[in-house]
Amino acid sequence: MKRELEMKRRFASDASHELRTAVAGLRTELEEARLHPDDTDLGHLLARALSDIDRLDTIITDLRILAEMEAGPPMKPERVDLAEVVRAEIARRTDRVDVQLRLNAGVTVQAVPIRISRLLTNLLDNAQRHARHLVAVRVSRDDDHAVLTVTDDGEGIAEGDRERIFQRFTRLTAARRLDHTGTGLGLAIARDIAHAHIGSLRAEESETGGASFVLRLPLAGPAAPDARGPGRHLHRAMDS
Repeated sequence: MKRELEMKRRFASDASHELRTAVAGLRTELEEARLHPDDTDLGHLLARALSDIDRLDTIITDLRILAEMEAGPPMKPERVDLAEVVRAEIARRTDRVDVQLRLNAGVTVQAVPIRISRLLTNLLDNAQRHARHLVAVRVSRDDDHAVLTVTDDGEGIAEGDRERIFQRFTRLTAARRLDHTGTGLGLAIARDIAHAHIGSLRAEESETGGASFVLRLPLAGPAAPDARGPGRHLHRAMDS
């Protein structure tokens, strides 16, 4: 209980710090414009202000998702074909780098569809941020587990950072350089969702030298474990 309370306090402190930082940046830009209106490029000011607002919106959205997973009513799991989830997600996106698909049909898990879609969204966003020319998604099965892999050909992740990147509000130097609006919550949320479904999410090195994120979930079937909704297992994810 003490450890969980300390984690919640630290999370609240980190979240408030991120929100204050974004608000402070927006306030500074607006105050500078008010003090020096003749030297202010209105178009540039509005673009920067909107960027700051986008960052605030992203932080708030991620915090809402975490809160829903932890405290909201359990969501009913259903049979989900991972290949169909991937196709639906790719169809609705407009990405910088085309995504190569290698999907085995009939790889079905017992899961909450909206949560699995969110996990995939976060992994694809991360891959698109770092990729040079290649993003690939693969769905396969390995014994009694479904395996979903998202790969890019970017700089990759140093072995010593492959666990740290799943900590909330953690952003490596490359991520900050490529996208200053990120929150450092996307990968943490993705792993929480994996753990909530009695699965795992790991970062590895890809064959192209970039990063490879590997999700493993129990296959659906008569003896398949029941996810019973992310909220019931979130405390386990937070302890990881």
